[in-house]
Amino acid sequence: MKMIRFPDGTTVPALGQGTWMMAEDPARRPDEIAALREGLSLGLTLIDTAEMYADGASERLVGEAIAGVRDEVFLVSKAYPQNASRDRLPRACEASLDRMKTDRLDLYLLHWRGNVPLAETVEAMERLVEAGKILRWGVSNLDVDDMAELVGSGGKGCQTDQILYNLTRRGPEYDLLPWLAQHRMAVMAYSPVEQGRLVTHSALTQMAAERDATPAQVALAWLLARDDILPIPKAGSIAHVRDNRAALDLTLSDAELRRLDDLFPPPRGPEPLAML
Repeated sequence: MKMIRFPDGTTVPALGQGTWMMAEDPARRPDEIAALREGLSLGLTLIDTAEMYADGASERLVGEAIAGVRDEVFLVSKAYPQNASRDRLPRACEASLDRMKTDRLDLYLLHWRGNVPLAETVEAMERLVEAGKILRWGVSNLDVDDMAELVGSGGKGCQTDQILYNLTRRGPEYDLLPWLAQHRMAVMAYSPVEQGRLVTHSALTQMAAERDATPAQVALAWLLARDDILPIPKAGSIAHVRDNRAALDLTLSDAELRRLDDLFPPPRGPEPLAML
């Protein structure tokens, strides 16, 4: 299993499990819980969620899925930007912990930047670390200027930036990824298959067929081939999570990587960080 190292030295599997848009359909709940548990059994021990997802129901689903195996899980959640103040962040964190029936988060992220000063969010995060409510913290959807301001505001303890990054969203390669690499911060890549849209890309489908793989597996393998990138695809069924796990066994050749560059060209200049 390829591993990713956070700045504090903690290592996690290079492929995680996302939960965006899970827990929205009660009829799918048993399958979604089964998928998360299957992922854990396959070594995909990082689970990412957020208080925003399904208005907290995703966190409750995760809590049910990890019941009895909490210590085997690297648990990540995210706070709304309006909850990122020194007064509101502790309450938001406590609510997330309560929904997931756990006493701590392994990683807590600011979901995106809002009106709360970054310096205040850094202070609130560090206080949660001191209180043992979270073990480490990071951010999501912050671009280069935001990250520079964060670090300049005392945020050197930031462990990661979770961003939209996939074959069709390569803008971060121009400036954000080099900045994060310079500061030794890992990158969590959400929507690594562009919310499923990449699976219908004709040229990618052809390339995947040549490798007896799926387009999603090729898209994930491309991310996994890069340094310090941790994709977090969502899987709502056991079969889907098994397909995702198989991407770890798919090694793309230099020729295949060049072919993907031709199909999905890297950026030629700076681009604003995209969000979904």
